[in-house]
Amino acid sequence: MRYRRLYRSRTERMLTGVCGGVARYLNADPTAVRVGFVLLAVLTGGLALLAYPLMWVVMPEEPALPPAPPPAPPSVLSPPVVAQPAAAPPAQV
Repeated sequence: MRYRRLYRSRTERMLTGVCGGVARYLNADPTAVRVGFVLLAVLTGGLALLAYPLMWVVMPEEPALPPAPPPAPPSVLSPPVVAQPAAAPPAQV
């Protein structure tokens, strides 16, 4: 069984990428997760605000993508691509 990893997002971040990472993990909109976090903070009297710095410390940052390989140079052995002329319409008598 393959497990999904929870990372802080490198791209969807306002402060530290915690809500963006949770949104990516849940396959949700990052704005919806941020609004949900604010609502949770209000409903718990600010107690949920303690979870944010804890998640910032505990969640690892998303790994950087490896650089893309350079494009391959054109091969000397491959023949050049030549466009075929369009076929002439049949003559009408």
